[in-house]
Amino acid sequence: MGNLYKREEYLSKIRGFYNDASMIKVITGIRRCGKSYFLKSVIEELKSNGVKDKDIIYIELDKKDYIHITDSSQLESVIDSFIVDDDFKYLFIDEVENVKNFESVVNSYREEGNISIFLTGSNSYLLSGEIVTKLIGRYIEIEMLPLNFYEYVDMKKFLGKEVNSNIYIEFEDFIRNGGFPGALYYDKYEDKLLYTINVIKQIFEKDIRTHRKIKDKALFDVIEKFVVNNFGQIISVGSIYDYLVNNEKISIDRRTIKNYIEVLENAKIIYSCDLFDIKSKKVIEKEKKYYLADLSIYYLLNSDNRINYGPVLENVLFSYLKSKNYSLSVGRIGNLECDFIARRGVSEYFYIQVSKNIDDEKTKNREYRPFYEIREMYPRYLFVSDLILQDNVDGIKNVNIVDFIFNNKDLK
Repeated sequence: MGNLYKREEYLSKIRGFYNDASMIKVITGIRRCGKSYFLKSVIEELKSNGVKDKDIIYIELDKKDYIHITDSSQLESVIDSFIVDDDFKYLFIDEVENVKNFESVVNSYREEGNISIFLTGSNSYLLSGEIVTKLIGRYIEIEMLPLNFYEYVDMKKFLGKEVNSNIYIEFEDFIRNGGFPGALYYDKYEDKLLYTINVIKQIFEKDIRTHRKIKDKALFDVIEKFVVNNFGQIISVGSIYDYLVNNEKISIDRRTIKNYIEVLENAKIIYSCDLFDIKSKKVIEKEKKYYLADLSIYYLLNSDNRINYGPVLENVLFSYLKSKNYSLSVGRIGNLECDFIARRGVSEYFYIQVSKNIDDEKTKNREYRPFYEIREMYPRYLFVSDLILQDNVDGIKNVNIVDFIFNNKDLK
């Protein structure tokens, strides 16, 4: 298992549970975001801490040796064949949703109290239905995203790949190439693109279009494209309904739209971001923003390769802060919008605006105005991609977003 790039942000979330047999560790995330290699990184750490090979059980259900395992009794037989003594064990099952009724087997081993269990799945159907009922309160979820910009550059260095001395050129490559780790093993842009195209096709074919909720695949494609193309914009079931009826002349039930959006979320293609009314301290129902698990999804579904910096920079920051355990919502104060409210732990709370630049007074006033309407004096950040930053004003921190993520910084 040598030469593994270790994703420290995620390892730090799970280390405290390595020896906890009472909690099942579930790693979810979009297909090919690095979950299997993450499991291998955990195994490497356990071995470096003195855990013996005989006490580690690793089952890759999409590999040749185990692909025949499709039901719970077969899975149980395979696991039992590895348990040769009463010593504490570590059980790793990759792509566990390939096995029907796997949750009953997993729960039975958890109840024995002598085995620490780690599971991965390519989508959050892994955490739907029966498993939630059976395992509620007995698992933790580690949600993985594709590489953020810091990890993208760091992994290139780890692999001995050339990194452009101009990190802003590297950043634009990252936006277009995406953060799927497997793409970094290729040198030519065409090869990276072909790899990523095939990943996205796999996601749509294996995790989406075969889903039982999709009755009309052509209609689903229209809704999927609308949501993807409007990432970073406030949308609702109602706005999608109006678009389909008025622009596409399609008759549709609003429940179908809601179901299809849930399919996209469950496949980890998109992540929702609630609107939060800062004055009333309540979540605004029905309207949301959606961000992409990886920007390459947008570029592979569209022929337009230009960068629309507004939503793109928001998406990059959303993914980065999410990987660092911040909870994110969109702030609404009157008719104004604060791009993000970021929360972490008990005491960390931040207001954030994101803009390509604030070169003119109109843009500057637009970005600063929400901060002046917010009474609570939590830290405020304006993230821009300008090389030359303007001075901080009224305690508002003007920060270069590329430098901030490249240096793996936290909000303070």
